[in-house]
Amino acid sequence: MAKQFDCFNDEQIAFIDEQSLFFVATADRDEEVNVSPKGMDSLRVIDNTHLIWLNLTGSGNETAAHILNQNRMTLMWCSFGRSPLVLRAYGQAQCHQPNDPDWASLRTFFPNYHGARQIFTMTINLVQTSCGFAVPHYTFVSERTTLLDWAKQQGPTGIEQYWQEKNRLSINNKETGI
Repeated sequence: MAKQFDCFNDEQIAFIDEQSLFFVATADRDEEVNVSPKGMDSLRVIDNTHLIWLNLTGSGNETAAHILNQNRMTLMWCSFGRSPLVLRAYGQAQCHQPNDPDWASLRTFFPNYHGARQIFTMTINLVQTSCGFAVPHYTFVSERTTLLDWAKQQGPTGIEQYWQEKNRLSINNKETGI
């Protein structure tokens, strides 16, 4: 049965810290819902009601466009191991771009990944757990380095050019802040 909480408890924070994968969902008014899988060392729970995650360069940039227009965000973690659990965090998010004044201080939470595109801060207003009994067992093998290798090869100038060509607008032609 689903249980709801006003904020993360210590057990939930420990569960999040153990996960290698999480999902981010956002939507603008009357547009497609975007769900993105995220990995690597890119998320930190700051306290029981705040988290921060680093968004790396990707093929699209829907999350940033959505948050600029509608700041709702949901994150989800699934246990693929022995103890089933699905954990969702609902809240409001803010997008921070590399040219924002707070970028440097926020960036210190994460490894120096090439291609870091945005940082999202999120204030949690609801946490929900559910059983996860239908989630299959999977085994984590390793992180993929393909994206990081590609970003390093592009260099800062190549990444900036890619952002202008591929990440400046959403699939619905909304600005992303780049």
